[in-house]
This record gives sequence, C-alpha cells and structure tokens, in this order.
Amino acid sequence: MNRRRAMFAGSFDPPTLGHLDIIKRSASLFDKLFVVIAVNPDKHYMFTSSERREMLSEMTSDIENVEICTWDGYSVEFASQHNVGVMVRGIRTGDDFDYEYSMANTNRNLLPEIETVLIPADPRYFDISSSKIKQKLKEGEDISSLVPSFVLKRLT
Repeated sequence: MNRRRAMFAGSFDPPTLGHLDIIKRSASLFDKLFVVIAVNPDKHYMFTSSERREMLSEMTSDIENVEICTWDGYSVEFASQHNVGVMVRGIRTGDDFDYEYSMANTNRNLLPEIETVLIPADPRYFDISSSKIKQKLKEGEDISSLVPSFVLKRLT
C-alpha cells in the first residue's frame, strides 16, 4: 500500500465548503488524493452519483492531484484496488472522533496496511454537514456561505 496515495470517502450529498476544505488540505499532504463518492443503493440521495461527481469535479478542477471516483463497495476494497495507503477523514466533534476511531479500527482489521488520518474541521466549517444543509434548506435558511455557488444553484 502506497502511503503517498490517499482517499477521502463520503456521500457528498451535497458537497460542501467543509468537504472542499478537507480535500484541499489533504491534497497538499499526499501525491494523489482520490475523492470517493459512496454509492449505497439502500440510501436515498438528493443528487445522483453522476451529479455529485460533476459538482466535486468542478469544485476540485484546480487541484491537480485529485481524482473523483464513485464506489459502491467497502472503502478498504477501493483502497486495496487503487494502492491507497491512507484514508482521510474529517472530524468536527467528539462524536465524529468516536465514530471515526471505531471505523479506523474496523478498516485496519479488514486491511492491516491501511492508515487513517483524521483532519479536524476548520472552525469556519465546524457546523457544516450535508445533513444540516438539507435541514437548513427545508427550514428556508440561507446556506450560501456553506456551499459553492454552483452547488447552491442546484439546491435552490
């Protein structure tokens, strides 16, 4: 497993400025960063995987070492097939830390060569999640400071 190749996986439904912050910071640490869009047929998404891929591609078009992918299997399978040695995860709260710590151990049991790096959220994006954006939209709140403008256009 190549420790200079990393992946950042999530649903990205919708992609947020918090996601972009973690992507940029991660891309600066690794030679290659795969942004992996989770595809779970049992989940109901606001956007199709193709739409999420388009938005993430636009968000990261100026970052040379980022590749946007979709994946419908386990993250460790993606890592193994793409010679990825590091999983990047963003954390905002203690609850995030507890969950990600547990997932890191599960992933390591499945693929002992994989390492997990936790990146704390930038304080500007501490309270952003795709779920919270959907809730704010539902309540008619302004989300213009939470997502890129082209994502906002798709949401409104």
